Amino acid sequence: MNSLLQVLMPHIRSEQPADLTAIHHIVAEAFQQAFGSTAEATLVDQLRANGKAVISLVAVENDQIVGYILFSEVTIGDAAIIGLAPLAVLPNHQKQGIGAQLTLAGIEACRNAGYTAMVVLGHPEYYVRFGFVPASQFGIKSEYNVRDEVFRALELQPGALANCAGVAKYQPEFNEL
Repeated sequence: MNSLLQVLMPHIRSEQPADLTAIHHIVAEAFQQAFGSTAEATLVDQLRANGKAVISLVAVENDQIVGYILFSEVTIGDAAIIGLAPLAVLPNHQKQGIGAQLTLAGIEACRNAGYTAMVVLGHPEYYVRFGFVPASQFGIKSEYNVRDEVFRALELQPGALANCAGVAKYQPEFNEL
């Protein structure tokens, strides 16, 4: 049974230089279908070029990259935490657990890299299954004018956000979207 699951589930690994064209394509396709915009693909390219892509993972299935997740630093006052954005899966590979696999692997990679907390601006029903709660529960607000339920936080270490109230600021590249 384990060998069958290994065949069906994609392999998650760090991005490599040879992956950049495929990553751009995946992010552009996924966001074009969902939101009618490919700006997030350019954002990924800019964050990487400016050395701000902290953790960048791909999902590989049958030697094809089918999913992508990126994490970059977010500041709340003097504190640095990590932000998840974007998460993208090729449209014909969505709803197969690839995004969840990427998210779980990314959370673990961020924890292993020493980050104590994470924020995400995204679909609340999707991210709640990973333990994300409204960031407002910690007194944290997004720098963007978004509904409370879409800006969420996750403590990677218990109590990490206990005294971290304030405005979460993303990298400047996010403001260029």
